[in-house]
Amino acid sequence: MDGTGTRGLGRREWAALAVLSLPTLVLAMDITVLHLAVPALSADLDPTGTQLLWILDVYGFVVAGFLLVMGALGDRIGRRRLLMVGAAAFAVVSVLAAFSSSAELLIAARALLGVAGATLMPSTLAVLTDVFRTPARRTFAVAVWMTAFTSGEAVGPLVGGLVLEFLWWGAVFLVGVPVMVLLLVVGPFVLPESAERLPGRFDLASATALLASVLSFVYGVKELASRGGWEPLGWIAAGLVLGCLFGWRQLRTRDPLLDLRLFRRAPFSAGFVAQLLAVAAMAGSQLLVMQYLQSVLGLSPFEAGLWTLPSVLLGIGATLLAPRLVRHSSAAPVVATGLFAAAVGATALAVTSHHLDLGWTVLAFTVLYVGVTPTLALMTDLIVGSAPRGRAGMAAGVAESGAEFGLAGGMAFIGTVASATYSSRVLSDASGGVAVEHLQEASRTVGNAVALAQDLPPEVGTSLLDAARMAFADGMRLAATVSAVLLVIGGALALRFLRPARSTTPGDHAAGARAE
Repeated sequence: MDGTGTRGLGRREWAALAVLSLPTLVLAMDITVLHLAVPALSADLDPTGTQLLWILDVYGFVVAGFLLVMGALGDRIGRRRLLMVGAAAFAVVSVLAAFSSSAELLIAARALLGVAGATLMPSTLAVLTDVFRTPARRTFAVAVWMTAFTSGEAVGPLVGGLVLEFLWWGAVFLVGVPVMVLLLVVGPFVLPESAERLPGRFDLASATALLASVLSFVYGVKELASRGGWEPLGWIAAGLVLGCLFGWRQLRTRDPLLDLRLFRRAPFSAGFVAQLLAVAAMAGSQLLVMQYLQSVLGLSPFEAGLWTLPSVLLGIGATLLAPRLVRHSSAAPVVATGLFAAAVGATALAVTSHHLDLGWTVLAFTVLYVGVTPTLALMTDLIVGSAPRGRAGMAAGVAESGAEFGLAGGMAFIGTVASATYSSRVLSDASGGVAVEHLQEASRTVGNAVALAQDLPPEVGTSLLDAARMAFADGMRLAATVSAVLLVIGGALALRFLRPARSTTPGDHAAGARAE
């Protein structure tokens, strides 16, 4: 077999890969598709700053909370069956999100999309391991699958910008509906149903504890960053306690949602943590860069989307090249080199943010993005390939939990850091006779400041706009610095703990496929 694992693949395998990759692209795209719609959405629904953050990231957090649950459920009832249910639900709820008439309704619709998305993400990856069983083929298939995932997350702003040029902001949710319909029609003919099923009952109590833990912790961190006080600390503590209870139950139940023994394997645990940190850094930076291009540099949504193309195209090439690189080395140096290079890009983004220069911003973000994307395929392959085959859904849920929680966490936590910095700087730095009520309105989001400046007298509006732009640059500089630190930590973990890629050693894969 050749190094990429493509030799000998038939039409059905290629069709299965396409059918599994397209929904993955749509699911990832739903994370970032609203980035460029923020100004139009803010003008239409008038969300508060906190509501806007929830609109952007509640989808990812709900996906993260349900991924392990749905991965374990698919191992029991059949992964293809769960995939079909998720596709139908995602199509229906996408229509609901598109026609939301209030911020609260949109938040609820995005949360429901998260539940539907959580049925699809681990199912696509687990079914992929059923179709491509040899190590080289699996590594190639995971690389293509991850390319679809990262490309969807990256082209979301581009697709959103194109749609927004001609339609209202809600239309961005309708893009994925035809893909889900295609999956429902073609999937039963080209995708196999999982032959191996986990025995035992589905642990509803563990599922409830996991979801409550994730959402409580995230809500507390967001509220602590936005308003402070003791109440958010209570939510954080509740999330940690529930998480400990979940872990305690997994160690004692006969049918765990998450077999914690998997984390004893270095590729599994180190890959998970490094993946979470890397995706968080990339997602948080991308959210801010997209707003920076529009609200600070004045690009249209479509223009801002076009400037993401260099990172997308180079990232796709790097991801497809990754399986070849590990044939001549091990996963550790390849992953570490990518993450360290991404840290250089994040540092450049922090250093150049105040220059208000389009070229430097795009270049810095491209280095960051291209450094991260190829490492994600390798880490996902390590996580899924090191688990027993009967727990493929569970392992896929863990892998996707790291990616989705990293995406949503990066946007929420890094975004909250930038938002808090922006708000404080606008309130303290604006001059030129800007009224207090206008400053308070402008401090909510940079989109509000831009819209408000257009309605004020020229001198006052210019003063407010200059203050808002520099305040946002301050926020992005701090956020990019945090991203650089996360990437360095992830690279160090990879260099220290990741063993050679299993995809190059068939015997290792066979051993890893045996149940403990």
